[in-house]
Amino acid sequence: MSRALPLQGRHAVVTGAARGIGAAIAHALAAQGAQLSLLGRHEDGLRRLAVALPGGPHAVAVADVSEPAQVQAAFTAAREALGPVRLLVNNAGQAESAAFGATSLALWQRMLAVNLTGTFLCTQAALPDMQAAGAGRIVNIASTAAQRGYAYVSAYAAAKHGVLGLTRSLALELARQGITVNAVCPGYTDTELLAGSVERLVQRTGRSAEQARAVFAAANPQQRLVQPQEVADAVQWLCSDAAAAVTGQAISVSAGEVM
Repeated sequence: MSRALPLQGRHAVVTGAARGIGAAIAHALAAQGAQLSLLGRHEDGLRRLAVALPGGPHAVAVADVSEPAQVQAAFTAAREALGPVRLLVNNAGQAESAAFGATSLALWQRMLAVNLTGTFLCTQAALPDMQAAGAGRIVNIASTAAQRGYAYVSAYAAAKHGVLGLTRSLALELARQGITVNAVCPGYTDTELLAGSVERLVQRTGRSAEQARAVFAAANPQQRLVQPQEVADAVQWLCSDAAAAVTGQAISVSAGEVM
């Protein structure tokens, strides 16, 4: 008889799953036996990922995490497809830059809505299942911007600091209920999101793409970009039984940028 995988049969919801860090997390959890509900705004990408994942069955739920009705509908559909939620990874997010004086109220509200309110709404939707089971894992993908400040991203950094505050407070509230709540804080990670930042730096400075990438890599002592799989590995560990005593933490996956 084959030995069960560590996350065998556990229903995991991953938001912002279609690409980048979210897709890497989905692969890492599926490889450990979890059944995935992939939540995001782009159905085609989510369905392609669902087919590519090992194990299964896996499900797709389309929603904007900042919209309460859409979140509730997505979690209802996920629960109907795969049963109660045991693992939640709040990965969906957006990053936009602007000088503080040029930060519009609309930009400010957009950063809070997607990065912070989305995490709040999805956690509220998933938590009753975990409380009923007396077990669960919540992992919030924050950022090194949750641990320190960066110029020109005040709205994004404020939102991510909020995610870390939510993580720590909820971890205390749930500490005796068998549910852990942690944050993973990636540094500059080699994803499509970073590619956009590289392109903007090229346009603004005239540097080559390689030179622009080197600027971001130089932000940490290892002088390299973090890989999505490295973030996913940290998430997978936090979702495992091995991390049962780890809660309320901000795990920095940043090549030494934050210590």
